[in-house]
Amino acid sequence: MQYQARVGGQQCSRTLRSIRENRLLDKQFYVSQVAGIGNPSFDHELGYSNLKVPDFGFQLLGLYRFWNIIEYWSPYRDLTAEDWNHVLAAFIPRIALAKTAESYRLEMLALIAEVRDGHAGLWPDVRPPVGKCQLPVNVRFVEGLAVISGFSPADSSSHTEMKIGDVITELDGVPVGKLVESWKPYYSASNDTARLRDIGRSMTRGECGESNIGVRREGQELKLRVQRIPPAGTSSRIGTHDLPGPAFRLLSKDVAYLKLSSVKIADAAHYVEQAAGTKGLIIDIRNYPSEFVVFALGSLLVSSETQFVRFTDGDLANAGAFHWTKPLTLSPQQPHYPGRIVILVDETSLSQAEYTSMAFRSVPGAIVVGSTTAGADGNVSAFVLPGDLHTSISGIGVFYPDKRPTQGIGIVPDVVVKTTIAGIRTGSDEVLEEALRQILGRQVPSADIEKMAKP
Repeated sequence: MQYQARVGGQQCSRTLRSIRENRLLDKQFYVSQVAGIGNPSFDHELGYSNLKVPDFGFQLLGLYRFWNIIEYWSPYRDLTAEDWNHVLAAFIPRIALAKTAESYRLEMLALIAEVRDGHAGLWPDVRPPVGKCQLPVNVRFVEGLAVISGFSPADSSSHTEMKIGDVITELDGVPVGKLVESWKPYYSASNDTARLRDIGRSMTRGECGESNIGVRREGQELKLRVQRIPPAGTSSRIGTHDLPGPAFRLLSKDVAYLKLSSVKIADAAHYVEQAAGTKGLIIDIRNYPSEFVVFALGSLLVSSETQFVRFTDGDLANAGAFHWTKPLTLSPQQPHYPGRIVILVDETSLSQAEYTSMAFRSVPGAIVVGSTTAGADGNVSAFVLPGDLHTSISGIGVFYPDKRPTQGIGIVPDVVVKTTIAGIRTGSDEVLEEALRQILGRQVPSADIEKMAKP
């Protein structure tokens, strides 16, 4: 028996070696690489849109497909919440025994959240809480608390009792802290800051109609009755903390301001020309850039060849292997802006926003002001799971030229400034205030900042 086992082992070894030696080196049926970028493209996976749950076979296929894609094609597989093999073992019974379509999707959400990737998720979105309506407020987690930071313009009569700066403590009798802990396992994010950002955007969802909430206002505990309404009127600025108004403006004769949420590649040179003569340029990336301006604008900020990023790409010939690329650089162009660069970031800075921050930060003398970013960078690779569920991962690894990581960590500010509840109540922009101080060398009076910030 021992001899037969050894022979069988040798035969298996020869077979596996033969398969490896005759493998396709530059082309596969299920996986290719996006031209010019290198992130994986999952080309022929089937969605089985007619799947009727429960079907433990197809449900397990969803688990195995996702697990294998992370194991062999995720550049950040080392950042999963725990040993990836242990995750597989833990989720086999959970996903196989899911009895309804809803429970199957929730278990898949919980699996996806284990990879700690802000580009991962599940669509259609089934993260709790669910419902067709929500309170007409923008909620932002500040100082660890759920704070009303703005209102929807859709129905002004629905929020007359609520005030900006109110801390939401209860939703329909359940403490917010308890709700958040129950929801966290279903929110895929690269760090806790981004997870709370997403929970804040969703936490007031529910059935349409009256809702009872508890709020803390200036030391008082209040009970309010408010209406959940359809979310179509949610403020378009819920995903941004930059200034309202045009993309570029002069805040004073010494300070120029550019927000990337409405930036235009074609206007890059014009922005720099308008900023000529100022002491500093504030580039506000507390948003998602409307256009990819890394090279068009970055080249006008540097005076010499400047490295800012390098990647890791997967290997089609050796699934699971990743290789370093050469660093990318910004090459100087005219017109050149010689003033100081101050970059503003916070939890809304995600993916392309973080990549852009890395590029502009490489300018000599540039500093980053703000708080922890989302920590999810790298071109997105999407794929489908059984039940016609759609998900994605960060497809390439993004690192500083010296190979320091960004995933999960985000863009670490040079000067940490966190928004406070007091600042939200008074309408102060504490991050912008620090940026002005960095450029002008002095504290700017609040009244002056308020004038600057007006469109």
